Amino acid sequence: MVDFRLCLALTIFLIIIAELLASGDGIPTTLEGPFHPVTHRFDSRFRRGSDDLPMDHPRLRRNVTSFFPEQISLAISSPTSMWVSWVTGESQIGSNVTPLDPSTVASEVWYGKRSRKCLSIKTGFSTVYSQLYPFVGLLNYTSGIIHHVKLDGLEPGRKYYYRCGDSFLPAMSREYFFETLPLPGPKRFPHRIAVVGDLGLTRNTTTTIDHLIRNDPSMILMVGDLSYANQYRTTGGNGAPCFSCAFPDAPIRETYQPRWDGWGRFMEPLISRVPMMVIEGNHEIEPQVAGMTFESYLTRFAVPSEESGSHSNFYYSFDAGGVHFIMLGAYVDYNHTGAQYAWLKKDLDQVDRSVTPWLVAAWHPPWYNSYSSHYQEFECMRQEMEALLYDYSVDIVFSGHVHAYERMNRVYNYTLDPCGPVYITVGDGGNIEKVDVDHADDPGKCPSAQDNIPEFGGLCHLNFSFGPGKGKFCWDQQPEWSAFRESSFGHGILEVVNSTYALWTWHRNQDIYKEKSRGDQIYIVRQPHMCPTASKMVA
Repeated sequence: MVDFRLCLALTIFLIIIAELLASGDGIPTTLEGPFHPVTHRFDSRFRRGSDDLPMDHPRLRRNVTSFFPEQISLAISSPTSMWVSWVTGESQIGSNVTPLDPSTVASEVWYGKRSRKCLSIKTGFSTVYSQLYPFVGLLNYTSGIIHHVKLDGLEPGRKYYYRCGDSFLPAMSREYFFETLPLPGPKRFPHRIAVVGDLGLTRNTTTTIDHLIRNDPSMILMVGDLSYANQYRTTGGNGAPCFSCAFPDAPIRETYQPRWDGWGRFMEPLISRVPMMVIEGNHEIEPQVAGMTFESYLTRFAVPSEESGSHSNFYYSFDAGGVHFIMLGAYVDYNHTGAQYAWLKKDLDQVDRSVTPWLVAAWHPPWYNSYSSHYQEFECMRQEMEALLYDYSVDIVFSGHVHAYERMNRVYNYTLDPCGPVYITVGDGGNIEKVDVDHADDPGKCPSAQDNIPEFGGLCHLNFSFGPGKGKFCWDQQPEWSAFRESSFGHGILEVVNSTYALWTWHRNQDIYKEKSRGDQIYIVRQPHMCPTASKMVA
């Protein structure tokens, strides 16, 4: 009888704990929204930015010889496959550069389920790229050999050990490991999903990544603007918030490509064991000779473009447990008559919400943004695509671009809507351009309609036709769709609890050594039976 009572008491206790978890236990939920707008202004005790790390910094310099692998990284290919990427050989920079021959080094990954027992072998492909300029004084570049190997037939939720390189030379890496994610299913989710954008390679960047590592993610969403290689040499490592203002006579925006190599080395301790899913930002455009763009982004990163049917590294999708992720490109055609829109419609049509109940989208520039910086910059993209995402009940949208943090109330077409996505801006990774502090609703800080011209696409700035901002380009108070904003560097962690609850936490850099301090935290709650969706099934 005593054992039965103890068991019953324990059961009741666990039920209470589960209910407290589901209700937030003091943490707000989106069911309580919309929330009154809150602003935490920049804390003047902190610096708005920091200098770039020098190329001889221990975390950036090359520490291998010959053709041994470096800059090792992972990316999800499918629920049962993983991309492994790395670089061998030395890059070259100068007026005259000669590309390396990729055929001189093999692309092999030896892997297995037991340490020091990597007996399975997969081979892949390798390539190089160049960044060339037709102007005197600008430095040409050609990369080391970049390798990509896909490991398939993997078991979900299983740890694998691996080494990469060329076993014939021999030039193999030391042993690394990763853990595969769960199969799609309404009760299986990644442990923690880190979200970060506009990272760069500054001292603030080191704090962001060190903090992120402490939070132990199982995968990473990198929402654009990675290395800021196109800021380094021209600005002397000190940044320029407005490049065209600071350098009006520059014939082209030169990019110092060795920063990409430094970024790969800097990130390797994390992304050699945790898959990172990237999407391009404006700092990845990097124009060069013959009008070529995005060469570094397209060559360095493996993404599941073929697997998801997009056939483009600029936009793709993938599953991680019960979450379907859609990564969209803002710097390629997004019009409703274009290839990306057609692919997006097809991809959304195929989502089964009874298998992947959560639908999360990400792209670089935000549609909803109350900061002066980049205000209404990608209004054209919003007008083309927002209705489609709303019809399919996208739950959360992550963006970067604005160097600050902002979380929106659920919104659609600038109107509070309980069925709209929760838009979150996390462009506060720590880059050289400093944190944004001005809001469009601050006195004298509203941009003109000719400011914030996008680097791709048209200009669709509009005055509001309803609400407190009616007839104006900017509100004169924090917009009602902006729930919380703060000018600080940091990163976010998404923890999906079940098919309807997910805990979102924004971690500020200044809180890295404070165990229970959170910049912003909320349970995002899906209401699938209240909000109609065009998806196949409703979870």
